[in-house]
Amino acid sequence: MLHLIRHGAVEGAGRLYGHSDATPVPEGLIACRARAQGLAAAQLIASDLSRARIAGEGIAQDRGLALTIDPRWRELDFGAWEGQDPADLGAAIHPFWDDPQANPPPGGESWGAMQARVAQALAAIHEDALVIAHAGPIRAALGLLLGLSYRQTWAFDLPYAARISLRLWADGAQVTGLAA
Repeated sequence: MLHLIRHGAVEGAGRLYGHSDATPVPEGLIACRARAQGLAAAQLIASDLSRARIAGEGIAQDRGLALTIDPRWRELDFGAWEGQDPADLGAAIHPFWDDPQANPPPGGESWGAMQARVAQALAAIHEDALVIAHAGPIRAALGLLLGLSYRQTWAFDLPYAARISLRLWADGAQVTGLAA
């Protein structure tokens, strides 16, 4: 099983934090820990950014598991847009939303570059795992594992502390998803 949990709410929620280290709010940390209860996992992994790492540390304490910090699970680098409210960017953000590979944020990371590092992170998982990450990398992982396009990965809501659980077969023949 692969369990993917998006980090909980942060101060200034809704901004493009990307590689910025936004501060998690206590309610967000509590929500992540609650989502992890009862999940079978031999490995616990978190992004190195505090909004995911601190939630991972709490879950590690709850479960008695070692926490592996993996920066490949970081959010997309939004470059010049880091910390901005998308509404303040006006029409400049529309090409990015339409095609983030062809139109990455100014000075930021393309969708394909993020997807490549997430693919490396997925390849490093060899047992049941729980990953605390960000919306972008979770969507990238779903795209890679389920063969979804970028647009398809945005067809569902992924709120703070959302959990998606996938059963993966070693031969890659079948993937089933369970969302909570």
